Amino acid sequence: MTLSIIIVSYNARADLDRCLDSIGAAPPRASHEVIVVDNASTDGSADAARRRAGVRVIDSGTNVGFARANNAGIRASGGTDVLLLNSDTIVPRGAIDGLLAELHRYLDVAVVGPRLVDAGGRAELSFGPMIGPFNELRQKRLMRGHERRDPKASRLVDRLTRREHFPDWVSGACLLVRRADADAVGLLDERYFMYTEDVDFCAAIRARGRRILFTPAVEVVHLRGRSAAAAPAATRAAYHRSRLAFYEKHHPVWAPLLRLYLRSRRADI
Repeated sequence: MTLSIIIVSYNARADLDRCLDSIGAAPPRASHEVIVVDNASTDGSADAARRRAGVRVIDSGTNVGFARANNAGIRASGGTDVLLLNSDTIVPRGAIDGLLAELHRYLDVAVVGPRLVDAGGRAELSFGPMIGPFNELRQKRLMRGHERRDPKASRLVDRLTRREHFPDWVSGACLLVRRADADAVGLLDERYFMYTEDVDFCAAIRARGRRILFTPAVEVVHLRGRSAAAAPAATRAAYHRSRLAFYEKHHPVWAPLLRLYLRSRRADI
């Protein structure tokens, strides 16, 4: 089998239905399987997905988080390549085959990410340099400007997302990886419940001399922010814990300062 599509879902029935509808309406030409890993949803989304032809559902039994659930899906799958796909994405016709073609244009590319856009076609800054104190500050300033619809920031994001390049990471909302490379780094680091696991995963792959590709030749719709809107306090806490775990792993000198900063903000860590 060429491709395994892994979708992690948690109480996201409407989003999951849209995502699976988009794949079913225009399935990739490549031989593939679709696996939904459900993190103990209570909205009937797992049962609804299970009733779909060609969709396999894995029940986590509890909410194990994004990285661990994706790893369960990867281990249960058999494709040569693996597509990690958020439940809040909509995949246009030909997008998955396009990603596969882009991945296999380069022998040294292990991961490829598409241009992510919202429902209105506005681009998301879905890639970047390795997270560190200064890179993170620059990235966040640009993202916040773009979210506030600052014309200068939005023009820059649009320009950056229209050129092919090799960033340090691409978003896990839609990330295609060669199984051999995923296996070589031990899959995703499960210390991250959600957030930054994609940056860490790409860093591990780059450490082996492999490259990460961002391609504007493929667009995927990402209806982001829905989980945060549904449970903002829990989402913020998960973000802070993952961010601290990332700094403890990659920038241990800065980790104590980050911990103090989060405590001063009374963040739940």
